[in-house]
Amino acid sequence: MTDLRLTNTQGGEKQVFVPADPSCVTMYVCGPTVYNLAHIGNARPVVVFDVLYRVLQALYPKVIYARNITDIDDKIIAAARERGTDIQAVTDEFTEKYREDMAALQTLVPSIEPHATENIQPMIALTEQLVASGHAYASDGHVLFSVESMVGYGELSGRKLEDMLAGARVDVADYKRHPGDFVLWKPSSTEEPGWDSPWGRGRPGWHLECSAMIRAHMGESIDIHGGGRDLIFPHHENERAQSCCAYGGDFVRYWLHNAYVDMDGEKMSKSLGNVRSVRELLEHYPGEVLRFALLSAHYRSPLNFSSDLLDGARASLDTLYNALRQSKDVKPEEIDVRETEVFESLKDDLNTPKAIAALHAAAKALNKADSKLAAKAKGELVAGARILGLLSQDPEKWFTAIGSGTGDIDADAVDALIAERIAAKGDKDYARADAIREQLSGMGILLEDGADGTSWRRG
Repeated sequence: MTDLRLTNTQGGEKQVFVPADPSCVTMYVCGPTVYNLAHIGNARPVVVFDVLYRVLQALYPKVIYARNITDIDDKIIAAARERGTDIQAVTDEFTEKYREDMAALQTLVPSIEPHATENIQPMIALTEQLVASGHAYASDGHVLFSVESMVGYGELSGRKLEDMLAGARVDVADYKRHPGDFVLWKPSSTEEPGWDSPWGRGRPGWHLECSAMIRAHMGESIDIHGGGRDLIFPHHENERAQSCCAYGGDFVRYWLHNAYVDMDGEKMSKSLGNVRSVRELLEHYPGEVLRFALLSAHYRSPLNFSSDLLDGARASLDTLYNALRQSKDVKPEEIDVRETEVFESLKDDLNTPKAIAALHAAAKALNKADSKLAAKAKGELVAGARILGLLSQDPEKWFTAIGSGTGDIDADAVDALIAERIAAKGDKDYARADAIREQLSGMGILLEDGADGTSWRRG
């Protein structure tokens, strides 16, 4: 059995994964800032690290997976102001919608879901420790981390200190000793949310939140920290700086980052008007299609999201589900997923394209298997699909379910037309039989005639 190998952003090399404690693996992934709906780019890390979570669970007896909710942020304050409502209403609404949308993508619920507003005291404590150790300073109501105080600042992102401002979301203010110093704590006006602290009423900086929540819920260090590539700098670089300077050690053993999602060949951005929310896409495609599409490229490679990609994902899932549908009378053998080609592919730095190819090979083997080999072949297909979070639906429901983007279909009406078509063929009224097929085709229904009769699915 080969080792699990992952590409560590810090150093950029594929490494054998060795957890600090094999009896309990820890993974933290940056979650949403809940002021708006999650877009498909936000969904990629959720799906990617959901697969890694499943792989880790198959290899280790206990896995703690944390994904936070950022429910205090300037964007949330602005959204509440625009809507004329309070911040709690905004964060409650979009936290719930986020959970619903991610569940539709067939992702598992994390072990822990820490909220920033529920961890203010750990954030204040971390800030105090950084001030006391000389890595942070108070200035004009703010508390800032001194980037010059850390040897090795920039090693995660590969940036030199003098170049660190390129692409950084920082304000060059006169209360900073160095332009790259970042905010740990900032003052709040009477209209803004705030908490009492040694530096006055205020609220945490974005970078501080994750470091403090990891410390509070998972300890001084964790095995894996994940997120989108856009978080490497400044967010994860600054997380690393805070935690290493406050607690010592490495903080994170393996940093993993997924690449960007483009939309129809262009960078997805609000200015281009091509941002697509998960919720919007779910009106046209099942969540499993979106999940399959997100897994179709290696997580470290850019993904061009398009209607062609989604249609291809649906067609691939149709092929896989059809193998299950045709073998509905076969009871799958219980297979150890760790012995499948799908799992071997995933252990190679989550190579999902190779894993999906192995899944198709398993489906092909099932289609060709005789009665003696069918149970094992089906077991391998089911086990491989489960670790990828796919093929969890009943095959018949997959092909006939409402809500796949083609409108509501009356299944009883379809069955009645099929029965009429069979009767017409029995009476040798082939013109009527063909007319019914065309009628069903116009409804988005494809017929499949086989030895066991006629089945149907959405086109």
